[in-house]
Amino acid sequence: MATDPAPSPGPSRPRSVPEPAPLPAVTLRDVLAFDDSGTLRLLLAPVGQDVPVRGAAFAENGEPGSAQGLLLLAVGADAASPEAVTAVRRAARQGACAVVLRESGDAGPAQEVLDSARDDKIAVLAHAAWADWTDTATLLRSALAFGAAGSTAQDPLSKDPAPGGLSALASVIAAATGGAITIEDNRFRVLAHSATRPEADGVRRSTILGGRVPDWRVAEMRRSGLLRTLWTSREVIHRPAEGDSPERLVVAVRSGPEVLGSIWVAADGSPLLPGASHALLSAAATAAPHLVRHRLRESGEVRRRDHALRGLLRGEGDLRTHAWSLGLAPGTPCAVVAVAAESASAPVTPPLDRTLGVLALHATSYRPDVQVLRERDRLLALLPVGSRKNHSGETHSGKGHSRKDHSGETRSGKDHSGKDREALGLARELATLASSLPGGAPVLVGAGRVADSVLGTPASCEEASLVVRVLRERHASPDAGPGDDRTRARWAGAAGLGPVVDVRRMLDAVRPLWEAGTGPVHDLVRADLSAGGELVRSLAAYLDAAGDVPAASRRLGLHANTLRYRLRRVRERHGVDVDDPDTRLLLTVAVRLTAGF
Repeated sequence: MATDPAPSPGPSRPRSVPEPAPLPAVTLRDVLAFDDSGTLRLLLAPVGQDVPVRGAAFAENGEPGSAQGLLLLAVGADAASPEAVTAVRRAARQGACAVVLRESGDAGPAQEVLDSARDDKIAVLAHAAWADWTDTATLLRSALAFGAAGSTAQDPLSKDPAPGGLSALASVIAAATGGAITIEDNRFRVLAHSATRPEADGVRRSTILGGRVPDWRVAEMRRSGLLRTLWTSREVIHRPAEGDSPERLVVAVRSGPEVLGSIWVAADGSPLLPGASHALLSAAATAAPHLVRHRLRESGEVRRRDHALRGLLRGEGDLRTHAWSLGLAPGTPCAVVAVAAESASAPVTPPLDRTLGVLALHATSYRPDVQVLRERDRLLALLPVGSRKNHSGETHSGKGHSRKDHSGETRSGKDHSGKDREALGLARELATLASSLPGGAPVLVGAGRVADSVLGTPASCEEASLVVRVLRERHASPDAGPGDDRTRARWAGAAGLGPVVDVRRMLDAVRPLWEAGTGPVHDLVRADLSAGGELVRSLAAYLDAAGDVPAASRRLGLHANTLRYRLRRVRERHGVDVDDPDTRLLLTVAVRLTAGF
């Protein structure tokens, strides 16, 4: 989420989100009507929604009246927090007409916030938890420009052709230019088009039927330099008729320096009208808020989905609501697959970023219902489980079988049997793909067990992350050689690792108790670790060997008598009896928790 930069010392005017040029009066109702992405929610409007909004700004300390008629964004002020009361009162004192707070989730706004707003006669809005403040600022800037253009323009092309939106605008441009219109975003997807006559050229028909410009056509425009000219020019570009291709005009649609898309005009059975270029240039300015709204809607949908998926995976908020937001019934069995760098300390380098990006695309194409959350240093895939087909057409049944992964490791039938097999199949494919990427970063993949319903997703996510941790420890183990199958595995499921996942979970649970504890074992471990950890390493090898001194000494590369001497030091100097069962249990926990110190 974008954060508000620190305010400058002393009173100052709020920093304006839109351009500083004064805009005609737009009402709060106009702003809310423009937002069809669900970014803003009205909490209270004591004097109604028809109050004029002169502009928008980030809230700062300022003199009384310094924000007269502005809508202020109180970044960081949660609607349920005491800070929100302060933000509302400050905004009212500065003369603001409304203030935007961060949504407080299920708790709702604090009553004190609403009481303060009612007393000060200032409207209060909540900005959705999934939304970014930068997106909110862009939304407000576009809403104000959109409303102002519609209220002052004399040119029909400069007015909003509501309620038809872009489709109505395409028809208006067609009438003004005498041509056939397509309005596209900057990924060449068709957002709207005018009516198409039977004699329309093949490129137009293919573009409209396919919903986007054909790839071969995009490549041709790139080679000819047309795209470079289009994205860098603010003028209408003219392409004369050539062969079967009719005369065309095209202009980029911009919001400031940013290119949002383009409008194309093609002669459709008759020459274009004389003023077509001027009409198209005017239409581009009118289309900009529409394309901003389209982009915000898409961005809002992605952020809303990510918010729901993140909450479901972490067990935060109402899991049933998150599930429905993702199109999943709460009773759907699900499993989680986690992907992370081979080393926990690995920085997010371009190769790692690229690898995770490719794996994210592959996971989403594995099956249409796979939901992928891309975080900074890892990837989480939520896989609804059932008898479905993957991207290769293979039906996942519940039958077990054995197979080898890319490293040659044989996976047992029980790993691939039952409901867990689908998650393991995805984990195997992601690990295999990552290993084959030229210049890719090494990653490890863990699959959690299938939860009986979506409500068990957090447990599957935690388990998948634990599997990755176990694989990391095995890869980093100094005792593992290149021929050890365990260290060669780059993917695994929880069931295939045996009890080690449960051990890690238990160790995580007891860590706070250990760190808060005292006694001879704690004193021994803490003192020895500060001196280099020689005794702790010796105890770890001794306990792992079940008290077999010769075996433990071989593992340490020591003479057996040297290890016996160290064990005597533990007993005589620190008062720790390694033959006592309770002491051995505590020592085992201690050396496991401090492994890798």
